[in-house]
Amino acid sequence: MNNDNIEKMDWLQAELNDMFDEDYELEISEPALSLELRKIYKKQHPKTIDRHTYFRSLLKLQSELIKLQDWVVHTGEKIAIIFEGRDAAGKGGVIKRIIQRLNPRVCRVVALNKPTRQEKSQWYFQRYVPHMPSGGEIVLFDRSWYNRSGVEKVMGFATPEQVEQFYQDVPEFERMLVRSGIRLIKYWFSISDEEQQLRFMMRIHDPIKQWKLSPMDLQSRIRWEDYTKAKEENFTRTNIPEAPWFIIEGNDKKRARLNCIHHLLEQIPYEEIENEHVTLPERTFNPDYEREILPPELNVPKRY
Repeated sequence: MNNDNIEKMDWLQAELNDMFDEDYELEISEPALSLELRKIYKKQHPKTIDRHTYFRSLLKLQSELIKLQDWVVHTGEKIAIIFEGRDAAGKGGVIKRIIQRLNPRVCRVVALNKPTRQEKSQWYFQRYVPHMPSGGEIVLFDRSWYNRSGVEKVMGFATPEQVEQFYQDVPEFERMLVRSGIRLIKYWFSISDEEQQLRFMMRIHDPIKQWKLSPMDLQSRIRWEDYTKAKEENFTRTNIPEAPWFIIEGNDKKRARLNCIHHLLEQIPYEEIENEHVTLPERTFNPDYEREILPPELNVPKRY
């Protein structure tokens, strides 16, 4: 094995160690009650991918995402990716792994709050349009305009007439986006009733994760069947050739993340871009320069 390969293996091992540390940190940060729930959770699941295989696969996929990013910048491509699905289905976890090693100036996440009074008076799609990707950008929508056919429909925040108008408009809206040069990719994360219940229980009993629970999340448990009917109608009426839906089986978080990223990479005909070789220039030393001594009170206390 030559020196270059040895250096690459050392780098890979360092990256894996770093990821292992992060994973263990998340585990030990959870309170005892949550750990008891994790035991129940593991009993009801088939054996998942072992950590070492998972992190190696994830790191390989993330290296491909960097190639995709370089290609997007080089070609001026515009990519918009929609992440929808039931609450606690794992959308946020996948998004986190996609953006983890990418340039935030190239790849950004859009997670809009509930519409303001002014936005409610606008054309429904209007507040999403400013967030569409420009040339050389990747935009991830953590929920999207499909709120109208999901939570707004089920919870009665939109009238039946507004929902029907949405169904009439959304195929043409998405065709317009595609005609404008945007690559639109739509993912739906699917989990079982039992899996969602377990994940909600873990959030309820974990103060670090309680912020993830909203009143709408709790209502989604009560209205599970209503959301199922809404999902089925959504697929029937918005699955168009120009922007089809892709369903991710989400009961196993690790597999869901890997499957989604792998599939995403397959949807885009990116190529590796040759980058200029970077060399670190020598520092310039000025013999007449004397560094000023700053006031000690500017320093952050060394608590650790």
